[in-house]
Amino acid sequence: MPPSSEIIATLPPDVDLHARPAAQFVRTALGFRSSIEVVAGEREANAKSLLSVLALGAKAGTTLRLRADGADGPVALETLGRCVAGLTD
Repeated sequence: MPPSSEIIATLPPDVDLHARPAAQFVRTALGFRSSIEVVAGEREANAKSLLSVLALGAKAGTTLRLRADGADGPVALETLGRCVAGLTD
């Protein structure tokens, strides 16, 4: 199994990671086989779990660290980075 990869993504300045944006993020993550984690501050979540992502409480402008472990990890991170940048409220 390839080593895990990591990127930094920032929530848009006008989007909190609440139900609708979080659901869009999780749907995107579910499209990949890799294990994917998202970290906001001291909190860490399974990117494929809506409740876990919501529990991060990430607010507009928050820096997120995304980690993927698996064969499609690099593509997953690239796609999720674009997803985060394009989230709308």
